[in-house]
Amino acid sequence: MKKTFIRTICLVGTLAGFHTVWATGETPTAAEKKNKTVEPSAIKLPAGFSASILATDIGAARHMAVSKNGDIYVKLAKLKDGKGIYRLRDTNKDGVIDEQTGFGDYPGTGIFIKNDYLYASSNSGVYRYQLNDKGEVIQPDQPEKIVEGLRLKERDQSKSIAVDNQSMIYVNIASDNDACRQAGTGKGLMPCPLLDSAAGIWQFHTNRLNQSYNDGVRFATGLKNVVGLDWNTKTNSLFVVQHGRGKFHDFYPEYYTPKQSAELPAETMYEVKKGADGGWPYVYYDHIQKKKILAPEYGGDGKKTGGEKAMNPVVAFPAHLAPNGLLFYTGTMFPEKYRNGAFVAFHSQSAELQKGYMVAFVPFKNGKPSGPWEIFADNFAGIDLAKPTGPVQHRPCGLAQGTDGSLYVSDDLNGTIFRIAYKKK
Repeated sequence: MKKTFIRTICLVGTLAGFHTVWATGETPTAAEKKNKTVEPSAIKLPAGFSASILATDIGAARHMAVSKNGDIYVKLAKLKDGKGIYRLRDTNKDGVIDEQTGFGDYPGTGIFIKNDYLYASSNSGVYRYQLNDKGEVIQPDQPEKIVEGLRLKERDQSKSIAVDNQSMIYVNIASDNDACRQAGTGKGLMPCPLLDSAAGIWQFHTNRLNQSYNDGVRFATGLKNVVGLDWNTKTNSLFVVQHGRGKFHDFYPEYYTPKQSAELPAETMYEVKKGADGGWPYVYYDHIQKKKILAPEYGGDGKKTGGEKAMNPVVAFPAHLAPNGLLFYTGTMFPEKYRNGAFVAFHSQSAELQKGYMVAFVPFKNGKPSGPWEIFADNFAGIDLAKPTGPVQHRPCGLAQGTDGSLYVSDDLNGTIFRIAYKKK
């Protein structure tokens, strides 16, 4: 059997530069895949950290989950050899992934392990697989249906998932309209009809099979698209990172310059409680003014505030970075500052920063952010984004924590799985 050898180099963290593209949670097209794998030595990390490549050519690798025996389960947005989930295994514990096994005949994004089950999503449903005492899927060809018939449109289809400690699963149902505009106009629909069935998080029971969309509870609303979400076991609450809207200058050039349109709105992190409202499409968060601003489709002019009852973000990132992965770190390999903090995988880039395709870190203390966010792992793009000379080479999408406390980063452009480890010098 062919082995994928791990290449490891210790790195000292530095930062690099950036350019312009699109912000989307969806997978790349074939035309975008004209690239090559970035060497681990090119990934820029803080001092003492190292990067390695666990696997390549996995396919459109989205989210990941790690079982207690160290197996990595990767969800694919596009089928590879007819399979939508791949289990990666190091059979002899020599630091080499030497076994890849595919199962599941549906594409998708979400995957999560909780207690004795592996949960995985298609673009219209959620399924589960029982695990044995070793953390292995018992019947990979016989998934149990938790829910089917979820809303499915042509864009923003990702049904990312998280599971709590009370046998409830949370499913992202994204809006397929950027700002709930009337077709062919810049005017917003009032009330926005999409909020009845999308732009929110739906909650289902994990121990009830064959549920329908109508059996779910709309746990939170006003969230345009939260591809990245995670259950924080320290706060016992759900956290999400949202993709912001766009096209301010396209529809409202009298209020927004091209520069403002490129820099707004913020990509936001929320702690979400039942009944919460993120404010979409009526308001957005402006990280420059540090305010919730009334959307121009609903009478705003870039300055009027609104959304008094909408959630305030716990963290605001620059626009159009497309946060696709969220992970609260609970391991002990990394230094103390990272304990219980949040890692965020960004799938696109920011014109404001001239950076992107990176992993950021947010320190947490007592369940709240305790300092500014920072770039943790950079240069997955493999090019200078301020002065690009070629195509982007990797797009970080999912995050997972290894059994040893290392951090895994998936890339859905080239199907690469990176491992980040720390060793004190």
